[in-house]
Amino acid sequence: MSDYHFEITPKKNPFQLNLKELWQYRDLVILFVRRDFVAQYKQTILGPIWFFLQPIFTTLVFTLVFGKFGGLSPEGVPTFLYYLAGIILWNYFSDCLMKTSSTFIDNQGLFGKVYFPRLSVPLSIVISNLIKFGVQFLLFLCIWIYFYLRDEVTFNRTIALFPILVIIMALLGMGSGIIISSLTTKYRDLRFLLQFGIQLLMYVTPGIILSYDSIVTKFPQFKWLADINPIYPVIETFKHGWVDSGSFSWIGIGISAGITVITLLIGMVIFNRTEQNFMDTI
Repeated sequence: MSDYHFEITPKKNPFQLNLKELWQYRDLVILFVRRDFVAQYKQTILGPIWFFLQPIFTTLVFTLVFGKFGGLSPEGVPTFLYYLAGIILWNYFSDCLMKTSSTFIDNQGLFGKVYFPRLSVPLSIVISNLIKFGVQFLLFLCIWIYFYLRDEVTFNRTIALFPILVIIMALLGMGSGIIISSLTTKYRDLRFLLQFGIQLLMYVTPGIILSYDSIVTKFPQFKWLADINPIYPVIETFKHGWVDSGSFSWIGIGISAGITVITLLIGMVIFNRTEQNFMDTI
């Protein structure tokens, strides 16, 4: 007679998060992280070297197009370092958002065969992207040290907030992603709309290409988008700490953290409701 006593029952309450169960499946999360990391660069020539090439090429394009030809170079800060700082943070957020937004569609075969906490999939995506972000941050750190030794850049005490900034970006990307993932089980067009929207959001987010003052001055019609953007305070604080540029506000960080928590909680509730019957819909 078996000694196992484990009963799988559907979630009757969408507010039932059951984080304890998610912790019990931590080994599965690690396997998903490895799967995501290996599958992304399997059968590629350069492999993880793309971790370095992508931000470098993007930063070079931004430096030439917006910095040199567009005349939007920041004052008192190396242009290349300024753009690289915004790009690596934005890449982490956008990767978490894009990949978690297709959780149900990309894993429908797996979800229909065996039970495990569904939130372990988007969580593994956030962790695997964190590895990629760590590699790109090392690249940023090496370039930062080069400019620091040349006395072209300094740092600020807000550098200590760096771990908090990464957590905000991770949870905001995951929360937004699982909301969209739940909606795409019925409305597939959202995936295409998201690809366009994420590009547009990058250009109107202060600190990535344009500073807040530049947006207000040159594109006043987009000022309201900058004011309600929860990513803006995070990127500005990151640059304020590492390159002593941009601005820092406890209120701004507090608002970003609050929006992140609300987005994550709403995402988990919608995600729990969707996973109960998404196989019938998808």
